[in-house]
Amino acid sequence: MSALLDTITNQVLHAPVWLVLLVVGAVVFVEDALFVGFVVPGETVAILGGVAASLGHVPLAAVLVVVVVAAIVGDTVGFEVGRHLGGRVVALRAFDRHRERIAQAQDFLGRRGGAAVFLGRWTAFLRAVMPALAGMSKMHYPTFLVWNAAGGIAWGSVVVTAGYLAGRSYARVETWLGRGAAILVAVAVVVSLVVWQVRRRRAEAAEGAEDAVVEAGEHPSRMPSAG
Repeated sequence: MSALLDTITNQVLHAPVWLVLLVVGAVVFVEDALFVGFVVPGETVAILGGVAASLGHVPLAAVLVVVVVAAIVGDTVGFEVGRHLGGRVVALRAFDRHRERIAQAQDFLGRRGGAAVFLGRWTAFLRAVMPALAGMSKMHYPTFLVWNAAGGIAWGSVVVTAGYLAGRSYARVETWLGRGAAILVAVAVVVSLVVWQVRRRRAEAAEGAEDAVVEAGEHPSRMPSAG
């Protein structure tokens, strides 16, 4: 894998500027639009774009714009596919090995709403499926667009800048970024679960107390008659 990445890197760094930008943008777009984030290395290619910029091969601003726009547009396409095709998308045989993870992603989306779109941007699998799941959930597009744009801008800026600062040490940055993003999402999920549990218990306790008060009002205790 290392040799393959070295070969890809050399090809990218010696290609014309327009071709570098085209490849980087296309891979990021396909990763998000066609649900293949766990196969197509969009994050790796975005980092390589930053590496190319650090070596003066392409303008940093151009790489940032291409990556951010490709990420946002790719997610939008994924959203529309999910909205129009619904469950037929995740019913594809290609997802048979990921049923449990898809169910977890749907639950995460149901609990966190738009925030799940933003957080999903930081892991390859969620980056691939979250737009379609958001479309399937009938989320309003303006809501999706806000969180999608925020995630695309933040993610694109971080990965490209990381590649730019790291120079040729792109593999190390990719490893660190993947681990860090996984930890971030895991912590966010755990915190959201804890908060949800606390709120649910408080709501149940309040509801129980309210029911007790109502029942007491409807059936007041009778004092024994004197006699």
